[in-house]
Amino acid sequence: MPHATYRGLATATAVLLGATALAACGSSDSADKADAAADSGPVALTYWAWAPNLDKVAELWNRKNPNIKVTVQKQASGDDLVTKIITAAKAHQAPDLVQAEYQALPTLVSNDALADISKEVAGAKDAFAPGLWQQTTLGSDAVYAVPQDSGPLMFFYRTDMFQQYGLTVPTTWEEFGATARALKAKAPDKALTTFSSNDPGLFAGLAQQAGAQWWTTEGQKWKVGIEDAATKKVADFWGGLVEDGAIDNQPMYTPAWNKALNTGEQIGWVSAVWAPGVLTTAAPETKGKWGMAPLPQWDASKPATGSWGGSTTAVTTDSKHKAAAAKFATWLNTDPEALAALVKESGIYPAATAAQTGGALAKAPDFFADQPDFYTKAAEIAKTTAPAAWGPNVNVAYTSFKDEFGKAAKAKSGFGAALTAMQGGTVSDLKKQGFEVAQ
Repeated sequence: MPHATYRGLATATAVLLGATALAACGSSDSADKADAAADSGPVALTYWAWAPNLDKVAELWNRKNPNIKVTVQKQASGDDLVTKIITAAKAHQAPDLVQAEYQALPTLVSNDALADISKEVAGAKDAFAPGLWQQTTLGSDAVYAVPQDSGPLMFFYRTDMFQQYGLTVPTTWEEFGATARALKAKAPDKALTTFSSNDPGLFAGLAQQAGAQWWTTEGQKWKVGIEDAATKKVADFWGGLVEDGAIDNQPMYTPAWNKALNTGEQIGWVSAVWAPGVLTTAAPETKGKWGMAPLPQWDASKPATGSWGGSTTAVTTDSKHKAAAAKFATWLNTDPEALAALVKESGIYPAATAAQTGGALAKAPDFFADQPDFYTKAAEIAKTTAPAAWGPNVNVAYTSFKDEFGKAAKAKSGFGAALTAMQGGTVSDLKKQGFEVAQ
């Protein structure tokens, strides 16, 4: 994302650190009365989102709620949408609702683009895994979005090739490393997986699983923990595998990577629940030859997973119909009919735990037809999603990851220095933007 210019830094920082300045503005009696009055008659809401066919899902709502009509406007995803939302908010022309990735929420809040909807969505909390709901909250009580979809991490592996080489599916990271080395010894032309320096979201999810908290607060200051013990452990583990040549060091989502998956040069993939869709196009000749298992664990007695991807439905500060918008956001992500439509029409893995099995997800993905319990197992894994802590300059940290880890992966030199540089660059950027940073 092009670097955002932060508006009202002092106020924004106070909000993110749990102060009540904006919350008080958003929840005053006068504001509540005005919102209620505005929502008493016909309401027209605009929703910026990128997931496919959300207009079809919204139409279900519109048929049952003629006084609150939602119009979906398709947008680009990721950083492009974040930039567009911030620009629109500065001009007070933002839509009522936006689809926002979890890691983008602090950036949007610090730009005063999202409204606190804690009162309006209070009853929705129990519909989601605690680790997901936590990512929509900032400060002590403020809630800025409702979880929409999630991407719990898992391990995908070629069942036929594991059998061919006498490998056992690893349940711990120690076993994972041993499996990678055992495969390389038996078949030097093959690799268990690759470390991709193009994908900071995966690395962030792996650090999340290990207990990392990359952004936290101390009083009125941000504290950056990218170089914390948990992340160091993850970086050292993967850096060691790359340095030893036990796994590949090529980026994912390239023709070469697709070929490696399709021909069996790479026989495993640490990825998220949406992986079957990728494999369908990247490795079509391997259909029916894959299995899915929980992510290997650091502590087998305390199972946990991280996330790679996922988004929320948020209400903007520009919306004149906050209550109505929050009502739609809650319906979209908790109502059984809406959730079934999200799965069918938009192809998402819903964040709501009740929708992660049965119904539209009763049948395993076609690519995993030999694993009929695919979504049952996925739902159990999703329940163990660890909390993640995001800050207002995730984009800077992610760019630094690509640069620093990219050089280290290519050189097979270990990741210690790369992690230090990523930490330093993120801290420097926060200071440059006017945020106070705890050392």
